[in-house]
Amino acid sequence: MDRTGTSPRNYRQQKTYPVMSKEDTKKVVPDVCSLIEHLLSEGIEKGASDIHFDPTAGGLTVKFRLDGSLHIVEHLPGAIQEYVITRLKVLGGLLTYRNDIPQEGHIDWPSGQGAAGTVTDMRLAVFPTVRGQRAVVRLFYDNQDLNNLETLGLPASILQTLKNIASESQGLLLLTGPAGSGKSTTLAAMIGTILQTTPGRSIVTLEDPVERLIEGVSQIQIPPTGELTFSTALRSLLRQDPEVLMLGEIRDAQTAQIAAQAALTGHLLLSTMHSGNCCAALVRLLEMGIEPYQLTSSLLGIVNQRLLRRLCPECRQRGSDGTYQAVGCSCCAETGYRGRILAAEMVEMDSSLRKAVLARADAEEISRLLQGRGCMNLLQNAQRLIEEGLTTAEEVQRVCGRENPASS
Repeated sequence: MDRTGTSPRNYRQQKTYPVMSKEDTKKVVPDVCSLIEHLLSEGIEKGASDIHFDPTAGGLTVKFRLDGSLHIVEHLPGAIQEYVITRLKVLGGLLTYRNDIPQEGHIDWPSGQGAAGTVTDMRLAVFPTVRGQRAVVRLFYDNQDLNNLETLGLPASILQTLKNIASESQGLLLLTGPAGSGKSTTLAAMIGTILQTTPGRSIVTLEDPVERLIEGVSQIQIPPTGELTFSTALRSLLRQDPEVLMLGEIRDAQTAQIAAQAALTGHLLLSTMHSGNCCAALVRLLEMGIEPYQLTSSLLGIVNQRLLRRLCPECRQRGSDGTYQAVGCSCCAETGYRGRILAAEMVEMDSSLRKAVLARADAEEISRLLQGRGCMNLLQNAQRLIEEGLTTAEEVQRVCGRENPASS
């Protein structure tokens, strides 16, 4: 992999299977079960978050997503492609005779300890493509190190603010960022902090799906289809005497409006939203129909975050510019990175921001206002991580997709 992470490099030597005859295939098919078991076990051992089985002209390419980056690990021949997908379907409880529709299932797997913690769940998704069926296995881990805000690597100012919010009796906290930026993990850590600092509170979560079981919390899974939606469930739950509500995501105007009302009527509400930055999240909430006075009265803060790969401490090297560079060694599977760290920014309501929201200012105006307040933005926080030798400028550019902060 190049240091930007844009083109995958094998974290170990690939295995390429030769083209096989029908007779050879018959001998290999019984070994497909052990092959799948090996790939899943190896993915767990390496701490992969996803295992991809991508159909190509020559067969199946197997990839592990390690620390957010895909790595090719196997090339399986087309002769066993169908058997591999069928075996995955059997493990996931899917219809093996339907190859023309998307399917989702759950794989029962013995708990295993890997680089990312203990495996708690495996979810399988199969989708038809022009070259055959594509399958992705998503792995969920119970990593006790991520159950507390203090272990996430948040900037000190944001960490203290989130701790203060955890003790609040009402209001709305939003986490924003793209998929895979760690929002759900931060929310789970917030719930853990609430349980530790203010025990005895009634906490209910609405999730799609439930990714991590939390003792002492009533967790509700919202199915992708059916009559139970986030908005209907949230409206009903307000009559269940909750004190803290966690929504997996605010997806539509109806849910956003109910959430704002709940935050105004004695509930602490935590949720996520897909948004590029804090300013855009504020504008989007207004566009969803939340009245400005409701937003200024209910919103406690917005956190925007990204996950950056952490430099491997065993092999990182200081470059001529004084910053550390990724090298690669056996400890980090030759990637130069091991684990991930958060880069984040946070916006809190104050008098000047309230005036801007009440005036329905656009994202650009709000951004200028925040810069005038001296708020540390995402790239400034990422620059701090580069200077501390925790990540690289190339990694920040890959994840944030903006001008390299090291060059500014």
